[in-house]
Amino acid sequence: MLTSYAAHFDTPAGYLDFARFGPPSRDAVTATARAMEESARADHTTVDGLMRAEAAARDAAARLAGTDAEHTVLLPNASTGLFHAALGIREGVVLAPRTDFPANHYPWRRAADLGRATPRWLEPTPGSGVTPDLVRAALTDDVVAVSVSAVDFRSGFRADLAALREAIGPDRLLIVDAIQAFGVAEMSWDAADVVVAGGQKWLRAGWATGFAALSDRALESLEPVLTGWTGVDDVGLFDGIEHPPAAHAQRWSITNLSPVTAAAFVAALDLVERHTVAAIEAAIATRIIELTEAVKGHGGLILSPTDPAHRAGILSFTMPDHEPSVVAKALQAEGVTPTVRTDSLRFSPHASTPPEVSERVAAALSSLGN
Repeated sequence: MLTSYAAHFDTPAGYLDFARFGPPSRDAVTATARAMEESARADHTTVDGLMRAEAAARDAAARLAGTDAEHTVLLPNASTGLFHAALGIREGVVLAPRTDFPANHYPWRRAADLGRATPRWLEPTPGSGVTPDLVRAALTDDVVAVSVSAVDFRSGFRADLAALREAIGPDRLLIVDAIQAFGVAEMSWDAADVVVAGGQKWLRAGWATGFAALSDRALESLEPVLTGWTGVDDVGLFDGIEHPPAAHAQRWSITNLSPVTAAAFVAALDLVERHTVAAIEAAIATRIIELTEAVKGHGGLILSPTDPAHRAGILSFTMPDHEPSVVAKALQAEGVTPTVRTDSLRFSPHASTPPEVSERVAAALSSLGN
């Protein structure tokens, strides 16, 4: 456990569902309450003052993504960014894994419905993810982009973004959903042309927070189909005519976001920056090792990668001869919160998760034999 980081949270010790939702810190809760209180006492300075949180959040997200504010835009969620990317491709084939989370399917399906990009579905090996070899085997001249998750939501497979970039070459777009990795895994974000992430999971910022980071290649080649009034030049000039899209990433803005959620996002990103992604990642890796031993020690079957190079903060498993719902009840009786699927269970600890959670898991799994 990263003690200095954990001190900012009130999350129960047995909470192991960060891949689904990350309970926010007291810092984020306080920032949210403060912004709401300020809005309730509004005067001529209130709106402009609250809106400063958006710039602060954008700057912090840009730093963590290894880019700058001009290449970064705040978004309410990852899906919005994926739709911007999908509809921005005029034509051509996009490679995307069929096994990915549905949020990574529908943008490409809708783009195809509109006669724009056409998805070609990749079929990763179970327990694995999108690898350079899988992509190379599917590359044809009409492929213009590859869309992947930095970390697979099912297995926790960690994509090698730098190797994927090398595989597809300099002219195709690499579009990355970073929601299961950003802020908790050091990855080659600069290898991607589009990085999108929501803040409600590992970043622990709450819902309606997120961002996208765009490369120069993405800004040049993606058509800004969904640009709204806040994404254009001379945004404060209300002259009744259409303004051109902004030259930078702000062109993906549709309208003003909530300064309340932006304040929470600032607080969450600040915690990550202060404690560092490397330290957070190391603490999570330690918990994953301990949880893996607890599951295997009680007859569980690990579905996630065991190679540290391809492993992130997700541990998926089954208990042979026991339905996931039955295992879940045993875990919940010990105060452990897993993700429960119809065919498996998933643990996703954070840097604030204490080592005692493995003892709770062991006790719960032991009870299945009684």
